[in-house]
Amino acid sequence: MVPPEFSHPQSSSSMAKPRNWSFWCLPDGFLFFGSAFLALLLVWSFWSFFTPTPNFKPPVTYSSSKNPGDCSESGFGVNLKSDPKDPNFYDDPEMSYSIEKPVKDWDAKREEWLKHHPSFAAGSRERIVLVTGSQPKPCKNPIGDYLLLRFFKNKVDYCRIHGYDIFYSNLLLHPKMGSFWAKLPVVKAAMLAHPEAEWIWWVDSDALFTDMEFKLPLERYKNHDLVVHGWPKLIYDSKSWTSLNAGVFLIRNCQWSMDLINTWSSMGPISKDYEKWGQIQRSTFQDKLFPESDDQSALIYLLYTEKKKYYDRIYLEGEFYLEGYWVEIVGGYENTTERYLEIERGAPKLRRRHGEKVSEQYAVFREEFLKVAGNGRWSWRRPLITHFTGCQPCSGDHNQMYAGESCWKGMVKALNFADNQVLRNYGFMHQDLHDSSTVTEVPFDYPADEIPWFQSDPGRSSKIGYKSSQIQIGFRSGHFQFGSFSVQVKTVQGFLQRSKSLNHPNTKPRKATISRLATAVHGQQFQAVERNGRSAEE
Repeated sequence: MVPPEFSHPQSSSSMAKPRNWSFWCLPDGFLFFGSAFLALLLVWSFWSFFTPTPNFKPPVTYSSSKNPGDCSESGFGVNLKSDPKDPNFYDDPEMSYSIEKPVKDWDAKREEWLKHHPSFAAGSRERIVLVTGSQPKPCKNPIGDYLLLRFFKNKVDYCRIHGYDIFYSNLLLHPKMGSFWAKLPVVKAAMLAHPEAEWIWWVDSDALFTDMEFKLPLERYKNHDLVVHGWPKLIYDSKSWTSLNAGVFLIRNCQWSMDLINTWSSMGPISKDYEKWGQIQRSTFQDKLFPESDDQSALIYLLYTEKKKYYDRIYLEGEFYLEGYWVEIVGGYENTTERYLEIERGAPKLRRRHGEKVSEQYAVFREEFLKVAGNGRWSWRRPLITHFTGCQPCSGDHNQMYAGESCWKGMVKALNFADNQVLRNYGFMHQDLHDSSTVTEVPFDYPADEIPWFQSDPGRSSKIGYKSSQIQIGFRSGHFQFGSFSVQVKTVQGFLQRSKSLNHPNTKPRKATISRLATAVHGQQFQAVERNGRSAEE
C-alpha cells in the first residue's frame, strides 16, 4: 500500500481549489538556475582566491620605431628594411665601383640617398665604417693566420663597443693593386656601399686597438677630409718618407675624397708611369730605400708638391697615437696597466661592474684622471692603436732590423693587453700578457682588494719581471723568491697589505716599491742589486 501522503492528490473536500501548475513551474526554474549560479559563484570565488589574479591591463602598444619585435630597425633607430623605389645613384648603369672609373657629383648623390632614407640622416655626421683586410691566400708564416684572426677580432671588439660597422676584405678588388695599394680600391668601394656613413676608417691588418675606450675626436676634424698620423716638419723640412703613416687613416665620404683617391691611385700599379713614380719618390725622399712607388710616399708627395691644394684638407694628427710604432709602445704596457689600476683604486665608480654597451660612459669618467698622462711617446696613456710596421705577420718576411721572435711575442702581448680591457666586462682577464690561453676570474671590486689574485692558488707560480735590475718575484709553494733570497709568504703578504703597487701578476713594480719591499725582507743588500742593474742598463 502506498501511504496516503504519497498518493496522488484527490479532491477531499469540495472547498479545495485545484493547483495552478504553470504558476509553480516558473518559480521552480528560477530557484534551480539561481542555485546553480550561486554554486558557480562560490566555486569561482574559491578559484580566484587560490590562483593569481589575471592581468586585465590593455596590451602595451609601441610605435613602429620602438617595437621590440620589429627586426627591421637596428639598435640605432635606423630602418634596415626600407629602400624606396625612388631612383638613386645605384640605378645608374654608368656608376662603377672600380678604382679606374672616377665618381662624379658624389656629394649630391649621397645627399639625395639620405633624403630618401631619413632614418639614417640622424647621426650621419658621426657614423663610421671601419675597413680592413688581408691577402686572398693562406699565410706562409705558420702562425700568420692565427695572428690575423686575432687582429681582426680585436677590431670587431672595438667596433662592437662603439657601435661602428666593419668590413673585412680578403680579396684584391683590382688585380694590379696588391700589397699596400690594395686598400684604395676597398676604401672607394666602401664609400659607395655606405652612403649613410660620414667617415671610412682604414686600419691595416697588422695594426690593433690597444685603448678600447678611446673615441676619435671627430669635432677636431670638422674642417678636414682626411686624418692621418704625421708631422708637418718631417714632410716639409726633412722630406722624409716616414713623415706620416698611411697604414691607418680616416677619410670623409665626400667628393673631395673621391678625387683624392683617383689622384692617389694614379701613382700606383694601374698607372703606365708606375716605375717613373717610384723614381720620383725616391729622388724626393732621400730616406726611401726601395724603388717601387708606394701609397705612403705617394700621399706625402702630394702634400709636399701641392701644399696649397691638400694641406688645409688633411689633418696630420700627432697629439695621440692614431697609430703608434710598436717598438716604442710594447715595453710600456705593464707600467700603463699599473697606472690605470692606481686610478681605479681611488675611484670606486671606475671599479663598478657594468654592461659592455655602456662602456663609453666609464671612458668619460676615466678621462678626468688622464689629463696628466700626456699623449703619444713618453705618455702612460694607453695608445689608441699599436702598429706592427715591418713585422709582416702573414708572410713572416719581417724587417731584418727586428728579430722575428720579438715581433710575434710583441703581437701576442699587445693583443692580450687589449683583450684584457674587453674580457674584464665578461668577468675575466689574462694574468700574464704573454699567455693567451689562460684567464682568471676578476674578483669583485677589483682592484680595490689586491690580495685574492695572489692568495687564490698558493701552489701556482706567478712572476713579475723587472727588466732593468733582472729581479723576479716568484710565488712558489708558499715562498716568494727574490733572486737567491727566499722569504716566507706571510711576511710578504703583510707588506703587500701595506703597499698598493704590487697588486697584479703582470704589472711592472716601481723601483721605489721594490726598494721598500727589499728593505722589508732582506735589508740593504737587495737595494745594491737594483743599483747595479740600473747602472748596467744605463
